[in-house]
Amino acid sequence: MDRDKIIVRTSIIGIGANVLLAAFKAAVGLLSNSIAVVLDAVNNLSDALSSVITIFGTKLAGKSPDRKHPLGHGRVEYLSAMIVSALVLYAGITSAVESVKKIIHPVTPNYNYIALLIIAVAVAVKLILGRYVKKKGMEVNSGALVASGSDALFDAIISLSVLASAIIFMATGLSLEAYVGLFISAVIIKAGIDMMKETLSDIIGKRPDAELTRKIKRVLNEEPEVRGAYDLLLTDYGPDRYYASVHLELPDVMTVDDVDKLTRRVQMKVFKETGVILTGVGVYSYNTADDEAAHIRNEIMHIVMEHEWALQLHGFYIDIPGKEMRFDVVMSFDIDHDEGCRILHEKVQARYPDYKIMIVSDIDISD
Repeated sequence: MDRDKIIVRTSIIGIGANVLLAAFKAAVGLLSNSIAVVLDAVNNLSDALSSVITIFGTKLAGKSPDRKHPLGHGRVEYLSAMIVSALVLYAGITSAVESVKKIIHPVTPNYNYIALLIIAVAVAVKLILGRYVKKKGMEVNSGALVASGSDALFDAIISLSVLASAIIFMATGLSLEAYVGLFISAVIIKAGIDMMKETLSDIIGKRPDAELTRKIKRVLNEEPEVRGAYDLLLTDYGPDRYYASVHLELPDVMTVDDVDKLTRRVQMKVFKETGVILTGVGVYSYNTADDEAAHIRNEIMHIVMEHEWALQLHGFYIDIPGKEMRFDVVMSFDIDHDEGCRILHEKVQARYPDYKIMIVSDIDISD
């Protein structure tokens, strides 16, 4: 079964379960005059609505590329997740307002054992549903499903707190209804904020998964001509829809024809093993016929890497007769890159005053 079908099927199961739970809880809440149970029912309804939006988002994201959107519509999933997080946040805020009203103007609840049984069943259902949805979300890399599963597990805790407050009331006459409702609201609000932060991070562009970048570099470095793969940049157009560019360090004796064959080979290999489309392959050359070049490279490496903010040196090439050298340095976010280049240029120039030196600063974009 493909990814979209799994997401839709899992979401439909979530909708059915949440609608039934909401109906039972709403009936219990209204009959027992319990604000906490009513708010718990509202929370279930918001979960059902979230699943509906997830389905629509998945369907829209699965549309084929067209002239206006040549890279597909995968990022629609992020927009649908943002809508879901906004709905969750709204539900939490409105619940908090209602809870505060009940604290100011308390109403005595009226529980019975049937109500307690329904709430207990709801706890069990939410635990099972949460684990199932979260597992499916992790299987297909769906942030919306993972968030829904986590939210369902939180809901189980919320329902458990409602059950506890009902038992306390029946045993002691002490009503904690409004305060439990306020606690539920706080949990919902936090869940909405966390979901919104995660989705914003996806939209803005976050650091790619370290395991994926290492796998791509491993595939590239398996080629005998490749001495290193650097500057790997991944751009996603929705979950599991990556386009990438990279620089390969190759011997200076390779011809353009050799590089062309290698590039086509690694593009096919990377896509086959990772699903990532390698759209651009740049080239660094390295010296192959000069021992002095290797000695100078080691010296430059020592000069550069003595700075904590210098994370990596690559793309080193030197023209000894022409007195020119060039290399790239990956710098951390702890230093201004122009300042870093100035510091390194001064130190290297002092060691090799007769050389023309070109240093390019690279951003620490992947592991």
